[in-house]
Amino acid sequence: MIGGLRSIGFTVCNLSASVVFAVAMIPTLLLPRRAMPIVGRAWAALVNRLVRSIIGSTIEYRGRENLPDGAALVAAKHQSAWETSALLGILPDVCFVLKKELHLIPVFGWYAMKNKQIAVDRGAGARALKSLLRGARAAADAGRQIVIFPEGTRVPPGESRDYQPGVAALYKALDLPVVPVALNSGVAWGRRRFIKRPSPIIVEFGEPIPPGLERADFMARLHAAIEPATRRLEAEAWAALDAKSYRRDPSDGA
Repeated sequence: MIGGLRSIGFTVCNLSASVVFAVAMIPTLLLPRRAMPIVGRAWAALVNRLVRSIIGSTIEYRGRENLPDGAALVAAKHQSAWETSALLGILPDVCFVLKKELHLIPVFGWYAMKNKQIAVDRGAGARALKSLLRGARAAADAGRQIVIFPEGTRVPPGESRDYQPGVAALYKALDLPVVPVALNSGVAWGRRRFIKRPSPIIVEFGEPIPPGLERADFMARLHAAIEPATRRLEAEAWAALDAKSYRRDPSDGA
């Protein structure tokens, strides 16, 4: 009952606050693109405040010393809507690889286009890859951090999917270090799950993978850097819930 009320409160507050914030910030779309990271950090701070105060989760970033100051490729686990704002808040100048359909969302799409996010048409085949590489090179030349979710979509805690070829293509083309990112946000804020859990949200930035590796070696190292760390962070979140005597339901998993 308490969890349901908390989830209702968070959903209402998050949606309302985000809409008000997005509309209030529309004038910033007239400013140079360099203003967009400031808007992104403000939005991330707003979302994190709601997560802490309403859901009851703590938020921790580990391995911050591995964060790049300039151009880099950031390959992150994707479990929740939360990390799309969180990474905006902690990286200096983020450029996300996202699906083209997101540009069609009113207001949000305007910000994405203004901030020159890399929109990919998943059904375009080779043309999509060329567009991805072109956008990524432009972002790297501008000293930005290019964030890609290797699995291509949100994946529930405890699960993993094959890593898509886009991350390997970017690694080879850009000749940049890759920062692997593990996280456990899906325990607290699951994909398509209304009930939010008061578990700690932890993001762990791993040691950068240097450029120049063969494709198979790179993909193996990336998988080994993200997946075991993600399982460890998930276990930490579940242990914290158990310590709070959180009552799980059958869909909670392990």
